[in-house]
Amino acid sequence: MFTTILVPVDLEERDMTKPALDKAIALADQSGASLRLINVQPLLPATFMDSIPADFDEQQRQWAEQSLRQIAAKIPLPAGRVSHKVRTGGIYPEVLGEAEDWGADLIVIGSHRPSMSTYLLGSNATTIVRHATCSVLVVRD
Repeated sequence: MFTTILVPVDLEERDMTKPALDKAIALADQSGASLRLINVQPLLPATFMDSIPADFDEQQRQWAEQSLRQIAAKIPLPAGRVSHKVRTGGIYPEVLGEAEDWGADLIVIGSHRPSMSTYLLGSNATTIVRHATCSVLVVRD
């Protein structure tokens, strides 16, 4: 079955992430897979640089790592099978990069129900599905 499952976690929309995380935990438990949570912190536009603290990026990274650590601690799998990673950049390139770097054989990602705006603009989930080199399971909220 699967041995390495990657779960993108949106810390600002945990309600959307929860069903995907629950499904990934069940799959990892069933197959003995390792689970990795990933959060992607966006790059701030240069125009904001004058109005934010110099250590803003580091503060955001620390907050994200702490949040992922708390989520990982509640996952009912052996600690050695659960890890987390914070990356910075665009969501889909970083998720796809982590899947490649870590050797994920499944990405489990949450997604909103489709709407006209997502059909016209696309979404991160759509792009991940389209470009991933491993299997992707999209879990609707």
